[in-house]
Parts: sequence; C-alpha cells; structure tokens
Amino acid sequence: MSAVNRDMQVLLVMDVQRAVAAQLGDRADAYLSRLAGTVEAARAAGVPVIHVRVRHRDGHPEIGPLNKPFRGLLGTDTITESNPESDIHPAVAPRPGEPVLDKRFFSAFAGTDLDALLTARGAGTLVLTGLATSGVVISTLRDATERQYAQIVLSDGCDDADEEMHRFLVEQFFPREADVMTSAEWTAGLAAQ
Repeated sequence: MSAVNRDMQVLLVMDVQRAVAAQLGDRADAYLSRLAGTVEAARAAGVPVIHVRVRHRDGHPEIGPLNKPFRGLLGTDTITESNPESDIHPAVAPRPGEPVLDKRFFSAFAGTDLDALLTARGAGTLVLTGLATSGVVISTLRDATERQYAQIVLSDGCDDADEEMHRFLVEQFFPREADVMTSAEWTAGLAAQ
C-alpha cells in the first residue's frame, strides 16, 4: 500500500456525461471547453485523472418509489447503461489507463472502489470537478471529508442547473471543508511546480 501524500493530487471528473451536460443549456459549451483544458493540464503535469459517471441498469431497478431525487427517472431510459447519452462527454473522454467508475446515485464513493484507487496511488488531495454542484460534488466532498482527504474544489470546474445553488455552495459552503479556486488558478499552480 502506498503512503498517503497530501501533495499527491488526483483530479476527479464526475458525472460529466452527455445527458447531464445538456442540462446546462447555453452554458454547456463554455463549461466543457474550460474543463477539457483543465483535464489536459492535469495530464500534462502528471496528475492522475479518474472519471466517475452515474448510471443505472436498464429499467432502473435500483430506484425505489421513495427515492425523491431519482424516482422521476422511473419509466425512462435516462442515464441507463444502454443509453449513449449516459456516456462521458467526448470533450473530457477518458484516455486509456484512466479509471472510469460507475455509481448509482450521488457520491463518487458510494458503491465504487474509488477509495481503493486513491489509496493505491497514495493520494492525499482530491481535486473535485463535475455536474452537478448540488449533487455529486457536494456528496463526494462530504464523503471525502469523512475519509480525511484534503480537497480542492474548482469553482468553475463544477456547475449546476441551479446557478444560485452553485454560487452558494462554492462561495459559502465548500470553503468550510475545501480550498476553493478557479481552474486557471489550479492549473497555474501545476505549471509552477
């Protein structure tokens, strides 16, 4: 097992899928372009990139009628394994050797081997990006805090259909548990190392 190194960062690209990105409407292209640049900068600096996507089995057997945030998917093929719209957006497509984790609900840790992948790399700091800020990002941040990881949230590497919720989380809530910075600030720090 690798020793934990606080300075060892891993970039998490979470739920940046075709169907999820489409929910951003006219902000999607700018977001995807910015995130693609961030992912490329991480790769160039040797920062491992791990991709996470939310996917359900066809028919959504994982979703019960009491699951308020997800029950609206019942009876659809939204974010199912056979629907190509659940694929990771081509703007940030994984390269060979970059892990892709499938989860069923919000947190990137829930039901995945993310913790094992991070431990094997000796990662101490998680760099969080993804869609949506009020979904996968906040849920993963809370789980990572409980697992004692240091965290950086890229404020413009996350987005949400609810712009006001996104602003509140990155300006008010996330700074309590993570360092919050822009993608440009983070990538400039990589170049300086």
